[in-house]
Amino acid sequence: MQDFKRSYSRQQFLSTVAMTAGAGMILRAHSAWAAEVTDPRVAEIVAATIGIDTHNHIDVPLTAAEIPGPDIDLSDEMKRSGLSAICMTFATDYQQGDAYDRFLKGLSSMDRQLERNKMKRSLSTADLRSAHEKSLPTVIQAVEGAHFLQGHLERVEEAYHRGLRHLGLLHDSDASVPLGDVYTNPPRYAGLTAFGTSVIKECNRLGILIDLAHANMQTTQMALAATTRPVIISHTGLDTQLGSDSRMAQMMRPRLIRKEQAKIVANAGGIIGVWTHLADTPLDYARNIRALADVIGVDHVCIGTDTKLTQPGSRPGPPPGGPPPGQQHPRVGERTNQAWQDQTAGFYYVVVDAMLKTGFTHDEIGKIGGENFLRVFGAATGK
Repeated sequence: MQDFKRSYSRQQFLSTVAMTAGAGMILRAHSAWAAEVTDPRVAEIVAATIGIDTHNHIDVPLTAAEIPGPDIDLSDEMKRSGLSAICMTFATDYQQGDAYDRFLKGLSSMDRQLERNKMKRSLSTADLRSAHEKSLPTVIQAVEGAHFLQGHLERVEEAYHRGLRHLGLLHDSDASVPLGDVYTNPPRYAGLTAFGTSVIKECNRLGILIDLAHANMQTTQMALAATTRPVIISHTGLDTQLGSDSRMAQMMRPRLIRKEQAKIVANAGGIIGVWTHLADTPLDYARNIRALADVIGVDHVCIGTDTKLTQPGSRPGPPPGGPPPGQQHPRVGERTNQAWQDQTAGFYYVVVDAMLKTGFTHDEIGKIGGENFLRVFGAATGK
């Protein structure tokens, strides 16, 4: 698995700036979204690096009763965030009924929103780099939990042809045909199931990135033994980083990763995304990133917020004078561009600023911001 690890020189890292003809114009556009961030290096780094949120929820209708649903301003929110791409994620295990039908309707709903926002799914690293060079926001299609498979392995290929390139095997509840043990539930399956193994091998064959978020230690070990390609744990935090809210820490503790589990993923060439939970400020978030990087190395850490870039029917930022009557904005922490109290700059801007203050270098920010994901995504997809 170590063959998948690559080093990127500073020249390679900054090549996207050289390939962009209107670099000065792009920097000015980025600066307009930087708001309270005063460090002049921030806009430069955001423009030069490929910022990717590896786990971002986009709420879309999943049932006939909800379709077509309200429009979302995905493109505008992405431009405001400073991110180049997100792993656009939805889950099908929260509602009753047929998970396969919800999966298909979810993809169709996302098709509609992408068309409306004049955006496309990126299917390869080349797509992601091209979109960044053109300053076009883009998405990687993801799903959290393989509940839609319902024991039908052929549905993995069907999902692939619909644009799925990032598959979370597990989520909060067990699938009707289980794939493995979920870390917040009592162990039932002795780790990865036979069907889970088959799904991993099919993802390897097709070129779909496997996400082991929500997997317990035994499932993770068995999945790493089964896969021939590197994996991601898209959203978690180190279990030593509990924040200042003891109630929240107690609730989130089972969802945090131990050093031992983090190391086996990194040693297999994989990456782990740090979420914004248990971080009261951007500096706290940067320190949580640092804590994980100190354990597994900068080359194996990425950003995976577990937030929502959009809210159905919303527009970027609060409207003048507050929300319309009867409409409430989501609480601080749920929305990507409102991850922290009094945040006015876009998400990636405040994160880059905080990482600089925490001692990360330009190159390290580029790796954690997106290059590590690109390396693993390319190895997983073969493109």
